Amino acid sequence: MLCLVPHHLGAPRSRQGLRNAGFLYLLVFFGISCAHPAVAAKCGPIAEQGARYVACEVDPAKSAVRVHHSDPNGRPFGGFDSLARQLWAERRVLTLAMNGGMYHRDLSPVGLLIENGEERSKLIIRGGWGNFHLLPNGVFLVKDGRPQVMETRAFQRSGLQPDFATQSGPMLVIDGKIHPRFLPDSDSFKIRNGVGVDADGHLHLVISRVPVRFYDFALLFRDRLKTKNALYLDGTISSLYSPELDRRDRLFPIGPIISVSEIVPFR
Repeated sequence: MLCLVPHHLGAPRSRQGLRNAGFLYLLVFFGISCAHPAVAAKCGPIAEQGARYVACEVDPAKSAVRVHHSDPNGRPFGGFDSLARQLWAERRVLTLAMNGGMYHRDLSPVGLLIENGEERSKLIIRGGWGNFHLLPNGVFLVKDGRPQVMETRAFQRSGLQPDFATQSGPMLVIDGKIHPRFLPDSDSFKIRNGVGVDADGHLHLVISRVPVRFYDFALLFRDRLKTKNALYLDGTISSLYSPELDRRDRLFPIGPIISVSEIVPFR
């Protein structure tokens, strides 16, 4: 039997998207047949208060949500392509990904990072300079397949031992309230991306298509997406991988990565 394998490890589902992106397919003789997994992530453009975004909603009951930083040899992935290749080696297809937190020049994470239950970088609770330290900041985590966003000190008190986690900041929404330092009339406009989890446990990953204020970005998560807690991930380097939208950002190297992947269903 023939098995059609996407060479770029996560091909667009439309023929037009395939032609536009110039992706190649390989025909591989496995002796079995395979099919592409059903994608549980739904991405699309939305507008709010005159600003434009790409918003993705994920049902974690149908997809694996993880945090990544380094390959099995300890090298930072640095981007989506290398992560997609690693997941493919594990018989998984990367269906959605986003930069997942701030990092140093060597791509090492700023703050907590946990991969597969192993702590790679420690939680930071002190203040400092920059957006990460615009307290309160927070943690995005996955425990037993369920994603959560928690304020840093609440996470520290909880005693949780996540399977995956990344720390970033500032928090956008904290227990239904906008971060107290955000100003509705701020003149700081930047491309931004963030993550939140709604009352149904669905993950929301959002990246702005135009520069926006922190305050307006937080309102989007609280009022439009109904996430009680939401976390800012980064600004200028904000990047998205969405084959559904024929988008695979490569402009900047990235540190931690939040991924959504599906098992390749061989049969």
